[in-house]
Order: sequence, then structure tokens, then C-alpha cells
Amino acid sequence: MNAVNESFLGGAGNGVLRLITAGSVDDGKSTLIGRLLYDSKGVFADQLDAIARAKYKRVAGEGIDFSLLTDGLEAEREQGITIEVAYRYFSTPLRKFIIADAPGHEQYTRNMVTGASTADAAVILIDATRAADGRLLAQTKRHSAIARLLGIRHIVVAVNKMDLVDWDRDTFERIRAAYADLAARLDIGVFHVLPLSALNGDNVVTASPHTPWYEGSPLLALLEGLAVADDGRGLPLRLPVQWVLRHGGQRADDFRGYAGRIASGVLRVGDALTVQPSGVAAVAAALYVAGRQVDEAVAGDSVTLVLDRDVDVSRGDVLAHPGAPAQTGREFEAELCWLDSQPLNPARRYLLKHGTRLTSARIRAVHTRRDIHELQEVAHADGALQMNDIGRVALATRETLAVDRYDAIPAGGAFILIDEATHQTAAAGMLR
Repeated sequence: MNAVNESFLGGAGNGVLRLITAGSVDDGKSTLIGRLLYDSKGVFADQLDAIARAKYKRVAGEGIDFSLLTDGLEAEREQGITIEVAYRYFSTPLRKFIIADAPGHEQYTRNMVTGASTADAAVILIDATRAADGRLLAQTKRHSAIARLLGIRHIVVAVNKMDLVDWDRDTFERIRAAYADLAARLDIGVFHVLPLSALNGDNVVTASPHTPWYEGSPLLALLEGLAVADDGRGLPLRLPVQWVLRHGGQRADDFRGYAGRIASGVLRVGDALTVQPSGVAAVAAALYVAGRQVDEAVAGDSVTLVLDRDVDVSRGDVLAHPGAPAQTGREFEAELCWLDSQPLNPARRYLLKHGTRLTSARIRAVHTRRDIHELQEVAHADGALQMNDIGRVALATRETLAVDRYDAIPAGGAFILIDEATHQTAAAGMLR
């Protein structure tokens, strides 16, 4: 077991916080995560020795290039950029952390969407030297817009490289005012802004003597205190069926179970259930988790469910409580983050993956596209979305789906579109 995982298992207190670092290229995201790992004692001595001797080290003298702790690909170290999302784990006495280091390049926005889709918090870095005049970079705006679309509850804005502007308070205030304007236009209600230097560790774990004018907490203390979102147990039950299990079909007492991972809610033996989209009623007769028979399972558990009667349940169906069912239909409004290098073609069909259901879909109309510079939704008459565009669309599916609004039940409102010809992921979508 490596040091990071051992430390991670020992954490306690406020639960697990899943967070992503975002922002433009060279804002210092990988360096910040490396600094957090180093200062929380989540790195082996031989790892530090290895990166100190790395041929791609970009820090002069005996200093540690913390970015090398997360940039593991040869191409990343060679170019000094992040390409793939890198996940790292560490813990403090108060909390466990899972950090996703997302790429800053516009070309790899799809990877940022992947990492942000499960995050409770986003740390958006801003390079103080490049935003000193109060003008934010396009990727800062794009990543902030994606974080808002994905419903990330906590936005922390880290104004990095403050040491390179001599810890000038006026520069920090201009950047804070610019982000406040951005947040208002994106409808981000609450956010935190702090000055720091990821390379030197100022205001990362301990307070910096260079910022007596900053009255807030260092980054780690701030993250330790953030409230984690409900784990899904308090939401309505959604159990997408992944597999139908059948044993001893030649016997009268044969076994038929429905396997899947509970996306939200709580399932108990004896619960009345509705199979969606068909609407057939049944009762939970038995429940198995990891081969053990149990009386109750919760969101996140992989279960096998036995019903009290033989009904038609197939892969892709959703089991819900009759008092709080999903919505069913074939036509939906959604927001898309277009990820494919090939632009959206409304004349083509795409595969839509929602939960465990795979069906064909067509974009019937592109209503608006978000201008990433002006942050306004503008009419999009030509109907095409280019890579990294964010747009509101109307889509129709071949089969009836059981869905939820993304802001109500994220697991029931998220989907992806897949190019039928290339099998590339074309878009990430959120049902509205």
C-alpha cells in the first residue's frame, strides 16, 4: 500500500471531499496539488527524491517541482502541461480528500468535464500575473461555467503566483472584483477567493506573512470546513437495472434477480416499487449486497434485487418508489457541452447513454449557445455546436426514458452522446 492511500484510509472527521482543480494552462493546478500532498505528509521520501532528479524538472536549484507529483505521463512532463485527469488521495485529521487535477488546455476540456462530474468543490486557479489588469482568461470563464452547469456546490478561487506581483493587494482586489462579476453572470451565488503561492506554500496550508490584509483561512483549512453534499440517501430511489440474473431456469424455484447500483435513495425489503418506463408494480422480496442477504441498501451500493412476482424488467429500466417516480418521455430539453472535434450535425443520429440504457437520439434543435467571452446565451440559428461549445438543445430519443432534472437528481439527469460511426464521446448532457 502506498503512502497516499494509507494516509487516506486514516482520515476521519468531516467525511470525504471530492474536489477538482480547474483554470487555464500554467495557472499552477498541478503544483498546488503537489504542495497539498507534500505538506500533508502524503508523499514518500523516494518519490520526492525521484522528482528532484527528474530531467523535466522546471524549478531551479534544490527546489521541488511539485507538478511532477501529478503529471505522470511522459508527454505531460516533457511539455509541462496536464493532459489526462490525475486523481490523488490524502487526508488530514479532519477530512479525507480525493483531488482531480484537470487539464487547463481548451483542447482537453472534455477531460475537465469528466473530473468535475463527481466533484463537491472546484478550486479554480487564476494566475495573478496574467490577470493583473482584471481581465480573466477564456478557460477560467469556461471552467467556471462548466462547474456551474454541473451543479458543483463550492467554488474556491485561488489567485496564484501572488509572489510574482509582490503580494500586491490592489492586484488581488481587481481579480476578485472581476471574478465577482463573472460569478454574477453565471449565477454562482457563493464563492471564496484567496491569495496564495502554490510553489512557496503561502496560504496553502499555513497563513502567509505576506498577506496581513487577507482575513480568510488558508486553502486547506477552508477545504476542511466545506459541507459535503448529501450522499444521495435523502433523494428519491433510483435503481437502474444493469443485468438480469437467472439461475436454475429448469426448476420451479428458479432464481431471478435484477442487479444494479443504487444511484440515489434507500431500498428496503418490502418496499413497493414501480418499474419505469413501463409503470409495472412489484414489491422488493429480497435484497443481496456482495452475496449477503440484507434488509436495506443505500445509494452507492451494488445490489441484486428479487421481486415478489415475475414481471418484465430489462437492462436500462429504472426501479423507483411509486410515490416519487422519475419522469418518462422521448423528448427532452438539455444543456450540452460538446466534446467532439467533429461539430454537431442535427441531420445525424447519435447514441444516447443514460444510466444503463443505450438508445438512439437526434438533436431536433439548438436553441442557444453560451458565448464563453460575453457569458450570454445567444441564438444559434445554424444549429451546429463546435468542440467545447455549451448549448441548450431539444432532443428526441427512439425509446422512452425514465429521467430526472439534473439539478434535482444528478444521476438521473446526466447522459452522454456517442458518435455512431466513430464511437467517440460527442457530448456530455444535463437534462433540464
